[in-house]
Amino acid sequence: MTVDSQGAVSTAAQDAPGKAAGESRTPPPPTGPNPVLHPPRGRRSLPRGVLPYLLIAPALLSMAVLLLYPLVRNVILSFQQVGRRELITRKPEWIGVENYTQLLGDSEFWTVVVRSVVFTAANVVTIMIAGTLIGLLLNRLGTKMRLVLSLSLMLAWAMPIVASVTVFRWLFDEQFGVVNWLLRTLGFAGYEQHNWFETGFSTLVIVMILLVWGSIPFVALNMYAALTTVGTELYEAAKMDGANGWRTFWSVVFPNLKPFFLITTFLEIIWIFKAFAQVYAMNLGGPDRGSETLPVFAYIEGQGQFHYGVAAAISVLTIVMLIAAMSFYFRLILKQEEEQ
Repeated sequence: MTVDSQGAVSTAAQDAPGKAAGESRTPPPPTGPNPVLHPPRGRRSLPRGVLPYLLIAPALLSMAVLLLYPLVRNVILSFQQVGRRELITRKPEWIGVENYTQLLGDSEFWTVVVRSVVFTAANVVTIMIAGTLIGLLLNRLGTKMRLVLSLSLMLAWAMPIVASVTVFRWLFDEQFGVVNWLLRTLGFAGYEQHNWFETGFSTLVIVMILLVWGSIPFVALNMYAALTTVGTELYEAAKMDGANGWRTFWSVVFPNLKPFFLITTFLEIIWIFKAFAQVYAMNLGGPDRGSETLPVFAYIEGQGQFHYGVAAAISVLTIVMLIAAMSFYFRLILKQEEEQ
């Protein structure tokens, strides 16, 4: 109770609980240790680090079924004698390493090996040089011309193998081929119904042109993509130092794109070395088996001669050669990482 200056008496609630009825009150935070949250009963968390392996398990399982199992079966077959009689009786004969000793002592096998290595080396060198030059050209062209050239490369790359082989067989046809007509038109003699598939060497040259034509787009487009990662300031510095185009490539482009050249060359080696459809469809490995590479040699020995055990041994030796090439490549990669 209070008395004002007029003598009136008024009452006021002091410290009334409802004075701030509209204001919310927040209870003080609890004191003591934080409560421990337990997972719901019946559910267990995965051990740490297991989830990534579970995510890639379907891919690994698919690879094991589609790749590992046939590889194991092929290795087992290479130690067996499987011919017409074994196919009928379904009782292959275990002969150990006889297929391998027979192959390693066969001069024809080594001829095919040398032919395959030389054929692969010639293709890869040509593909890398031509693809690199076209990639550099893409980097220098304007937007419209770069788009036209890129689309042309993609069309060549996307053409099916059998269709491209058919086109090349028509181009080099003995009677109606465009190449013979063009050479005669240019004044070259001796190309009246010239047979380009008369020898194994000329057949492999045509296959090489086909493989180079189909592989250049991959190298060129990857080269252009890699060149976009090289800073323009490096080119400007080289230009200020008076470096020409060749010097700029070796001093600026190649050191920065060395990993690209390594991986691309390695992929081309694998792709060319195991090329089968182009070589076989062009001339069936002929004439007189003169254009056979290792994959075609294995196919003809198996499907043509019914020497399935020998064919399996050839494929195993081919895989061993590719593994040797892979080991050399990985050594280069590790060496480069150590230098960095």
